[in-house]
Amino acid sequence: MGHGHDHGDDDPSELDPMDVRVRALETLLTEKGYVDPAALDELIDTYQTRIGPRNGARVVARSWVDPEFRAWLARDATAAIASLGFVGRQGEHMVAVEQTDDTHHVVVCTLCSCYPWPVLGLPPTWYKSAPYRSRVVRDPRGVLAEFGLTLPDDIDVRVWDSTAEVRYLVVPQRPAGTDGWTEEQLAELVTRDSMIGVRHPRDPATVGPMS
Repeated sequence: MGHGHDHGDDDPSELDPMDVRVRALETLLTEKGYVDPAALDELIDTYQTRIGPRNGARVVARSWVDPEFRAWLARDATAAIASLGFVGRQGEHMVAVEQTDDTHHVVVCTLCSCYPWPVLGLPPTWYKSAPYRSRVVRDPRGVLAEFGLTLPDDIDVRVWDSTAEVRYLVVPQRPAGTDGWTEEQLAELVTRDSMIGVRHPRDPATVGPMS
């Protein structure tokens, strides 16, 4: 419930428990001289504004237009993704799982918030939340329905648990009606949530091919 006045971004009462712990650890490390605040700000800015889901969208779009890249991605996702220049921390050991007509994949990290930073950027708040982490493994269809994604009963739902060693990228199916679209146009259809598996890509009719 609100308190009837506006809180600033740094008001600890508006932070979830995990954010509070991170903020306390950051403060402690800074005070002891183990962390340079400027370097930390640079790192956060990098993952918030310069890399992120657009990288993953380019990977997916390339797999949609290039069968050889698609096969490479399925065989060795780390190398295939690195070939596009997307490397770095939290992306050293990648696995790509492809949506099909009979199998739907969704990703979670049940222990914390392991996430493929080089291709998806920083994780959304809901991905780090305890309810998502605990419920999606017990009731994936129910959780997906809350995202607006209701799957037929004959589709098998597989939940992949990310770890510090392995991060997953969901490759959604290419939407129908996109024949002749360029790789750049196709990338516009790929969203962060579709690469986690909680939503489908954008409807081509809502985007339309770019000139």
